[in-house]
Amino acid sequence: MEQKNAHSDAISRDLMPRKFGRLGQLWVAVLVFICAVGLFFYIDQVRHGLGITAMRDYTTWGIYIANFVFFVAISLVGSLISAILKLSGAKWRTPLTRISEMIAVSSIIFAALVIIVDMGRPDRFLNVIIHARIQSPITWDVIVISTYLVISLLLLYLPLIPDLALMRDHFKGIPGWQHKLYKVLALGWNHLPEQEHILRRSEQILAILIIPVAFGIHTVTSWLFATTLRPGWDSTNFGPYFVSGAFMVGAAGVIAAMYTFRTFYKLERYITLKHFSYMGKLLVLLSLVYLYFNINEYFVPAYKMKAQESAHLRELFYGSYAPLFWSVQIFGMIIPLIVLTFKWGRRPLPMFVISIFVIVGAWFKRFLIVIPTLSHPYIPMTRVPESWQHYFPTFKEWWITAATLAGALLIVTILTRLFPIIPVTETIEESEQAEETTPAS
Repeated sequence: MEQKNAHSDAISRDLMPRKFGRLGQLWVAVLVFICAVGLFFYIDQVRHGLGITAMRDYTTWGIYIANFVFFVAISLVGSLISAILKLSGAKWRTPLTRISEMIAVSSIIFAALVIIVDMGRPDRFLNVIIHARIQSPITWDVIVISTYLVISLLLLYLPLIPDLALMRDHFKGIPGWQHKLYKVLALGWNHLPEQEHILRRSEQILAILIIPVAFGIHTVTSWLFATTLRPGWDSTNFGPYFVSGAFMVGAAGVIAAMYTFRTFYKLERYITLKHFSYMGKLLVLLSLVYLYFNINEYFVPAYKMKAQESAHLRELFYGSYAPLFWSVQIFGMIIPLIVLTFKWGRRPLPMFVISIFVIVGAWFKRFLIVIPTLSHPYIPMTRVPESWQHYFPTFKEWWITAATLAGALLIVTILTRLFPIIPVTETIEESEQAEETTPAS
């Protein structure tokens, strides 16, 4: 019994949240600085309107909407790790569930905020709700984003309750406000059998509910594009195309977080080579699915070669967007597929590098979904200023966008400072079960 308690105490010490060192404090300071400057530029945008951006009459959606689609995509990681893998019985997912939910929550929060940033009159946002039209994909987008945020918060919070009680009872040397926070959030948890039954049942229900909502949020987002008669968007393929791409970038986001936390928090005992190998194989599978939809997305319009679709594809394949387009395909999909098929490619450092390629490629992929299409309207551009015929974000747009990305990382950083990155109670239980099933030598 004493050995068992000592083992549990060791796990608790390893996984409890820790104070930031100098590097962590510098990281937070950089993120806060980027957010503060971005907020300054956004206030300037509110005062002077969207004229400070490069968006004009033709390019009415710019980098902000590309960023919104990226945030929606990466938020799908919560349903992938916490729901799909849980329901499929994948026990190895345990150290990754909380990381994935933190990423999902921060991403979906900023997906909602980016929509407000994109509005020229953010004070009119309530009109979307007050004067909602059930026929509009925008109305459904608001509904599914709100629903997905609530379920993601619950999926993050409910499994955290036993760990909150553990920190409430055993975490020493912390400020009084932090102890009160753990006490309030623990909801009087005492590890009673009826409490555990309700908690496990609630988690199971949420894991089932979040899957159709997750598919819905990406399908509805694709409707915003597909229901608009424009070259490049007029496609029935957009729903599964968005979902498969979201699964891919979400998995890459978890891999990047795995490597970062494993390295800086010394979690090699809990995030092992096995986890990287499994996530690498999963990323290969998701990349193959996404590759199929990519081929389908471009092959069908290329076969039909309508005039506007032809101009759009030429611009992507060998026009002004070709360097970016082929860089995204090669570095964001082809190279990851090749590297991850080898065992050495599924080691932590190569996988981290590959995941960064996938994430950066996924962001620019959303840029390519939004911008080139708007440059090829069905009615040709005539008698307009030259600047209206092209779009490249202004410095202020780039900085506001960077601030939203920094804000999402800041939320994850704060959450990891206050709460365990890996579920402590669940890890202890699985460790004890493994010892019980291991035959004595």
